[in-house]
Amino acid sequence: MTCADSRVAPEIIFDQGLGDVFDVRVAGNVAGNDEIASLEYAAEHLHTPVIVVMGHQKCGAVSAAVEAKPGGEAAGHLSALLTPISSAVEKAKKLQGDVVENAVRINVENVVEELRTSKPILSELVSEGKLTIVGAVYSLDTGKVTWLSESAPQTAK
Repeated sequence: MTCADSRVAPEIIFDQGLGDVFDVRVAGNVAGNDEIASLEYAAEHLHTPVIVVMGHQKCGAVSAAVEAKPGGEAAGHLSALLTPISSAVEKAKKLQGDVVENAVRINVENVVEELRTSKPILSELVSEGKLTIVGAVYSLDTGKVTWLSESAPQTAK
């Protein structure tokens, strides 16, 4: 699961061909009902063993959440995208360093935890050892993936 940003194509980043990766892409890599249902399908029906939640450097959705009114309020349907990121932004504002970079990482961590505890399907597969859910952040500058979990696969460039 990654951002919809065209600069963050998992097939290219992980040197995979068409059909090798089940992509769920949404701006800010947030996990709404549709995204979670897609991941449940991949895990339960396609027996996908690993879900990677990957944020990226200079994420526009995270930047928009940083600039949004408190709580992620925004015009139109944008609140549905920014509100889930707002808790990461609030935590990031309390840390040293770049707010957007910190919020990208925290948002990934939040989504990983949300998916690991998503009942009934994902949490059950995780507890049975049939599914691993890990976080990562992709650098647009270097093309490298930084894994946020010790249990991450060793397939990054």
